[in-house]
Amino acid sequence: MAELNEYGQWVGDPVPDWHGAGELKRKMLTGRSCRLEPINAAQHSADLYDAFALAEDERDWTWLGSVRPVSVAATEQWLQAKVDDSGLVPYAVIDARSERTVGVVCLMAIDRANGTVEIGHVSWSLRMKRSVMSTEVVWLLLREAFACGYRRVEWKCDALNVASRQAAERIGFTFEGRFRQRMVRKGRNRDSDWLSIIDGEWPAIDAALQSWLAPENFDAQGQQLRRLESFRQ
Repeated sequence: MAELNEYGQWVGDPVPDWHGAGELKRKMLTGRSCRLEPINAAQHSADLYDAFALAEDERDWTWLGSVRPVSVAATEQWLQAKVDDSGLVPYAVIDARSERTVGVVCLMAIDRANGTVEIGHVSWSLRMKRSVMSTEVVWLLLREAFACGYRRVEWKCDALNVASRQAAERIGFTFEGRFRQRMVRKGRNRDSDWLSIIDGEWPAIDAALQSWLAPENFDAQGQQLRRLESFRQ
């Protein structure tokens, strides 16, 4: 709890023995429905191009900084830029059943000194949207961040991207506020919504996610028996 200092001023909670968070390494993270592999642009580009090409239009890219790659070569170039960015921990999402690449996500805005990191560059194909994989991917990243000593994991999205904010809130992220005119994206103004999960909230969120992801929560057709929200009640 906040406390009064010797001057009668309110100051924040002490963080005893804080020496910063650990390094987030580019390593494989494995779940039941999927795994996250450090991006290999040459290896993952063909599958990813095929997965993105399933969409009939560009609507999934409206609020993203990038555009849908128009070829395997363009996909490889797009992925390589993430690999070459030392500020990212970039992952390809691999479907455990098909062994094909179905999406991309990164850990970014990594601040070890203060223990904060963001889940970003979220690019799901139709092969994983609204699937168990889309939830498990975020759980794997959250688990890794908090295991490495991070105090806060952030999610940021265009304020008009209602689906992204709702997806984050379903996981357990808390809406913190809207940064007006945060950036210009594709020639248009973007207000950004900021959400987060902090370390004190993680054990309960983790327990709910693990219960929802458990095999016994799904029927023979792969349909959920209980909604994620019910495990937090």
